[in-house]
Amino acid sequence: MKSVPLKAYPRTQVRRGGVKKLRGSGRVPAIIYGRQTKPQNLEVSAKEFEDLIHHSVSENMLVDLSVESDARAKRLALVQEIQHHPLDGKVLHVDFHEVAENEKVIVQVPLETTGEAAGVKNSGGVLEHVLFKLKVRALPKDLPEQIVVDVSHLELGKAIHLGEIKAPAGVELIGDKNIPVIAVAMPRTEEEEAAATEAVPVAAGDVEMIKEKKEEGEEDAVPAKGEKGATKPGEKGAAKGAEKTPAAAAAGAAAAAKAPAAADKAAGKKPAEKKK
Repeated sequence: MKSVPLKAYPRTQVRRGGVKKLRGSGRVPAIIYGRQTKPQNLEVSAKEFEDLIHHSVSENMLVDLSVESDARAKRLALVQEIQHHPLDGKVLHVDFHEVAENEKVIVQVPLETTGEAAGVKNSGGVLEHVLFKLKVRALPKDLPEQIVVDVSHLELGKAIHLGEIKAPAGVELIGDKNIPVIAVAMPRTEEEEAAATEAVPVAAGDVEMIKEKKEEGEEDAVPAKGEKGATKPGEKGAAKGAEKTPAAAAAGAAAAAKAPAAADKAAGKKPAEKKK
């Protein structure tokens, strides 16, 4: 990977308000760290840095960083991480990782494909990326901006594994060699898509409680006997407003008819004799 020059300046604004003013002035806050050096707050030109991104294949960049008023003329560093604004994509912060020319480093490199897979062209398959980035180890000068894999020979139901990918000179691919990286699979039917969606477990906190709006005049349903939520005889807190069965209604009417007689008996009155 060829290094590109970049000018940086020491940064004193570290609080939120100061960083906001810094971005408003056309600068981007940054930090540089490494194994042999202490972390240092920096700032770079937003326009200059975004131009570097636009002219680079990926955000994996090697820069010759010249820091104003620094004892060293240049500092070799990898762009470790770039934070973008979620809406407009503007650069919000940059992390630089200082490296040595003779020291191997480990980075994630984007994976790209070339050619049309035979399984896609002849059998209607779908090319699937199992991995979008590969972990590599190399000297800074040997780091690739991306790794390109030819998939023209890939048939339906076949996959390219990590151990089958040829790494560039001086580059070591890290990981299990049996891991599939790219595959050609049959397209899913609508039924399979629906089944896969239903099979996805609902994570805790994702359950949505849906309460149906009752229609006007609709009564609460009474749980059937033996079903969950059914009220047992003699149990406190019986379902309020439950509909009575015909037998229960008749028993209630008989009890209501006997109520006056029971009241008279309690008061010492004799029941009225029937006329002959």
